[in-house]
Amino acid sequence: MDKSIEELFDGDILNQLKEKFLGQGTGRMLFYLVGAIFIIWLLTGIYIVDPGEMGVVRRFGKMTSTADSGPHWHIPRPFEQVDVVKVEQIRSMELGFRTIHPGPPPRIKSYPVESLMITGDENLVNIRVVVQYRISNLPDYLFKVWDPEGVADQRTLKDAAETALRGVVGSMMIDDILTTGRAKVQEDTRVHLQQLMDLYQTGLQITAVKLQAVDPPEQVQAAFKDVVSAKEDRERIINEAEAYKEDILPKARGEAEQMLREAEAYMESKIRISQGDAARFLAMLKEYRMAKDVTRRRLYLETMQEVLSKVNKIVISPEVAGKTLPLLPLGDLGSAIPLADAQKGGQP
Repeated sequence: MDKSIEELFDGDILNQLKEKFLGQGTGRMLFYLVGAIFIIWLLTGIYIVDPGEMGVVRRFGKMTSTADSGPHWHIPRPFEQVDVVKVEQIRSMELGFRTIHPGPPPRIKSYPVESLMITGDENLVNIRVVVQYRISNLPDYLFKVWDPEGVADQRTLKDAAETALRGVVGSMMIDDILTTGRAKVQEDTRVHLQQLMDLYQTGLQITAVKLQAVDPPEQVQAAFKDVVSAKEDRERIINEAEAYKEDILPKARGEAEQMLREAEAYMESKIRISQGDAARFLAMLKEYRMAKDVTRRRLYLETMQEVLSKVNKIVISPEVAGKTLPLLPLGDLGSAIPLADAQKGGQP
């Protein structure tokens, strides 16, 4: 061991150190102790950045580099230090209230100085929101803005969120805010707040603005509830009327179309029948002009056949016509006796 130390220390300075520290047993132990402390000090510079985190290395307070997930090393304190921050974590900030106990049931404390706002039609409304955000630019977050979110009161973010929300609420009517405009309030506030965060270079990305409660002041809550209920009833009745209209109109259109088609079919059939009758009459007229007597007799016989076939007929023979009771209709009078069966008895 002594021989290896003799080979290691070469030169005037090393010789002096050897004479000073290795001349005695206690000095040698002190040298080993200092070396171990130095190695341990170097090992303190090893750090690990977990997934979803990012590290920033600062040398005497000035940023020198950033570190992604994985093991890294930096010059230990007091020369350099590392700030490791969860950049993918979704954080939240409450405006207009604070959660005292998450519950269940949760307990909150209202802050009217933050939640009470004036609308575009000069009405007062209490609005409580939750702002969700994440760190998008860690160097800006750490060094560009003092207290970007704050440890206790989230000062910069809270002030900017209140400014954005008041600007959006002040441009809308209270009826819209209480009923159909809630989604617009959330989206417009998120966009305006993100513009302020980019302008201030806070390194924060606003992921969502969620309305927790939108209420009129306590003194007029009952009246506002009646108004909102009436408007909801109006919307419901309008929707029911629209649904009824959408159900009736197609049926009416279908029935009208069916009636038109039936009328057109009836018109077409009448035209065809009339044309056929006219053609038949013209054909008969032509035959009549060629043989008037024959045609007249044929028409007479055909007409009589058609007329007599539709009525009840009883044929009585001349031999019994002069008797006291020539006919006793005991049977079915609806059955007609064919004319050919009564020709031998004479004329009817």
